[in-house]
Amino acid sequence: MIVPLAPGETEWPELLRQLSALPDGSEVIMACADDEPRPSPATWPTYLRYRQCRSEAGRACQQNLGAGLATGEWLWFLHADSRLRPGTLQELQRFIGQGGEALGWFTLAFRGDGPRWTALNAAGANWRARWLGLPFGDQGLLLPRHCFEALHGFDEQARYGEDHLLVWAARQAGLPLRRIPAVLETSARKYARHGWLSTTLRHWRLTAAQAWPAWRATRRTRT
Repeated sequence: MIVPLAPGETEWPELLRQLSALPDGSEVIMACADDEPRPSPATWPTYLRYRQCRSEAGRACQQNLGAGLATGEWLWFLHADSRLRPGTLQELQRFIGQGGEALGWFTLAFRGDGPRWTALNAAGANWRARWLGLPFGDQGLLLPRHCFEALHGFDEQARYGEDHLLVWAARQAGLPLRRIPAVLETSARKYARHGWLSTTLRHWRLTAAQAWPAWRATRRTRT
């Protein structure tokens, strides 16, 4: 489990509390872009490994560093504002237990800290992931370590959308993308802060700008 934390990030304590229910042998790595201490809760189980590491700023750099420090066979990349629902960890373990090589993703739902219209964004994201094969990072990307390494990790040169580019790399490499039948919640606070319409249009614009060259590269590989 790798969680990248930006400077001043405050959403992580509740997520960490939920992650204390991970099964024996799991590990949680907080990849921080500052030196602020993020201790594990006092009730943190002794059978779960917890580590905080200092990284260069940038989610791609942070997640790559965390992946390099992880010791498990599977890597789960989770944002600090993600929240688990009952059954999320159970389905996660079921997916891993099935083995095989695939990139797993969860059904997305927004928390109630933003405009009600974000329900449309969640529906669109889930449709895009299921029918176009394009899940994004807030859907909790999960894949075997050796597959992540074969994809050369997240693109640290990308100014944004490192998760989007990793998914395109997986598609180009022929790695199956599979839905994990459980819900992962994420915060809608950016829609509340910057406005629902302007934030939605900005996401569409940035996604399209990355998707077009990535799609063309995939087409060239197949021909």
